[in-house]
Amino acid sequence: MRCVGPVLMLKDGNRKGSGMRGHGADGTLDAAQLGAELGERATLVQFSTAFCQPCRATRRVLAEVAGMVEGVAHVEVDAEARLTLVRRLGVSRTPTVLVLDADGRVVRRAAGTPRTADVVAALGQAM
Repeated sequence: MRCVGPVLMLKDGNRKGSGMRGHGADGTLDAAQLGAELGERATLVQFSTAFCQPCRATRRVLAEVAGMVEGVAHVEVDAEARLTLVRRLGVSRTPTVLVLDADGRVVRRAAGTPRTADVVAALGQAM
């Protein structure tokens, strides 16, 4: 099912034509790779850069949702400081948001500033 919101544009966490790359051998991301602890139920991972205006708006949306939903963490990754991870995951612009389930599997991925309702809907699929 394809929805209109940016977080739900791609199915099963895969980018069109390329698939997800760069997670662990079992297809997951972990705290060591991200540099922060994952949420108990889900994690919102945001790739940002210092001068990215949409990244600031995305930070507010994701922090708000993480604060509303118990067991959800928001992890912001500095894309410029973590270039190896950015390349392995195929992040081509900021902000890019990954929604991880409790095991660190990417269930949704999108670029751009998401709407709160779209993030909540994506979390529903992750939990």
